[in-house]
Amino acid sequence: MSLSAQTQEICKATAPVITEHGEAITTRMYEILFENHPETRELFGDAPTDQHKKLASAIATYASNIDNLDALGGAVETMAKRHVKTKVKPEHYPMVGVSLLQAIKEILGDAATDDVVNAWKEAYFFLGDILITREKELYSL
Repeated sequence: MSLSAQTQEICKATAPVITEHGEAITTRMYEILFENHPETRELFGDAPTDQHKKLASAIATYASNIDNLDALGGAVETMAKRHVKTKVKPEHYPMVGVSLLQAIKEILGDAATDDVVNAWKEAYFFLGDILITREKELYSL
């Protein structure tokens, strides 16, 4: 399975604006996530201090390399190990994804067209599936 060419194109094209507003997006994403799913707060305890910055950087890197996912192998492994350490499970991904997409819409406003939001939705859940697969392997060790 791979990302559609249209999604890759849109994510690459929006990489600069996502990078520019990345910390605002991820800060808002955590606010939405914790408001709607307070049980996730313990999974992301360092979100108020620096997790939002790490996530913003990861999203920007993903957007910039979305057509060369092999370049992200080390980052994916680091994220998967961190998720296992903090007990992130597959059922958390939709909660985070919905929160992220809502934050993108709020922060980017009119620039977050349906095409942009749909592309980021596809990209998020594609990467989420990769992480879930790796995390299942790590949990079984």
